[in-house]
Amino acid sequence: MSVTAPDPRRRRLGAVAAASLLALTVSGCSGLGRTAVGPVTYHTDRDAVVQVNSPSVRGCHRLAPAGARELENGTLVDIVLYPTRDCSGQGTAYVATRFSDVAPESGPPWRSYTFVH
Repeated sequence: MSVTAPDPRRRRLGAVAAASLLALTVSGCSGLGRTAVGPVTYHTDRDAVVQVNSPSVRGCHRLAPAGARELENGTLVDIVLYPTRDCSGQGTAYVATRFSDVAPESGPPWRSYTFVH
């Protein structure tokens, strides 16, 4: 019984096809928006509990109009809290992943947040 070697042209064609599929897969996934996997949960001055699951890591996220006195970061990405609605200004707080923060009673509530990425 004789064994023949595989055709080198078929090998090259297979390698090109595999590389093309890999490139298509990577380019298809790169267009998807990245999310901070997990919940952001906060408590308002009006005793409401709000939970946002897996928000986008991009942009400024506004909290409820009443603001938040306590925020729990259950995501896999760190958060910066702001006392303004547009994620600007001074008096920010850094909340690491799986931690929480409580706004001081004498200060304004948290009104927005961004992710550190």
